[in-house]
Amino acid sequence: MIPGFRKSSSALPRAAAPERVHEVGGRALPLKIVENERARRLTLRIDAGGQGLRVTVPPGLSPREIDRFLENHRGWLEARLEKFPDRPQVRPGVKIPLRGVPHVIVHEPGRRGTVTCGSEGGLPALIVHGERAYLGRRLADFLKREAKRDIEALVARHAGQVGRPARAIRYKDTTSRWGSCTADGVLSFSWRIMMAPPTVIDYLVAHEVAHLKEMNHGPRFWKLCRELCPRTDEARAWLKRNGGALQAIRFA
Repeated sequence: MIPGFRKSSSALPRAAAPERVHEVGGRALPLKIVENERARRLTLRIDAGGQGLRVTVPPGLSPREIDRFLENHRGWLEARLEKFPDRPQVRPGVKIPLRGVPHVIVHEPGRRGTVTCGSEGGLPALIVHGERAYLGRRLADFLKREAKRDIEALVARHAGQVGRPARAIRYKDTTSRWGSCTADGVLSFSWRIMMAPPTVIDYLVAHEVAHLKEMNHGPRFWKLCRELCPRTDEARAWLKRNGGALQAIRFA
């Protein structure tokens, strides 16, 4: 998120349509304009995966001022959007990571619809069997199964360390966050985290398990998180740099 202009005293009424398309860096992205009565300046966010933009504005700001704000931050947007692939679709020949290791997708239609790990031309491969139309869905289901196996073991280990059991563990395909912990101890994780290196997976689980004891992001929380996962800072930095690319991959 970046800050922008403060509201001017000569603002005209807001444009009637709160959403439109904004062209930047060769992409046409959905742009959502959100009025917030408490906002004193414009702020700009890029949605997870680089698939949309959101501008929060004070009430009554003119469309002209919003356009000027976006134009002034065109360079900032272009630089950050370069980090996001343009919604790559999983298909044969494309590589996606599994636990941080790139695997080429291979389609073998002659067998029942499963996914197995193998090799293709000496490189790690994810071999998808069954009909081509269901390739993306089968890969997503495979990652969910891998997430369930790895994450449940990590939750058990870290929860034992903090002495607070998780009430339930759920797996989702979220775009706004990688994990969450409710006040009653339900942990949720994005199964896409299985594309990240093991250290990052461990950090994410440690982060959410730490919330079982510290429902905040204060100093005691981060101290506990680093005790559970000593490479917390390294993993956080990796996820910040690369998480958007993982969120952008299309499986449907």
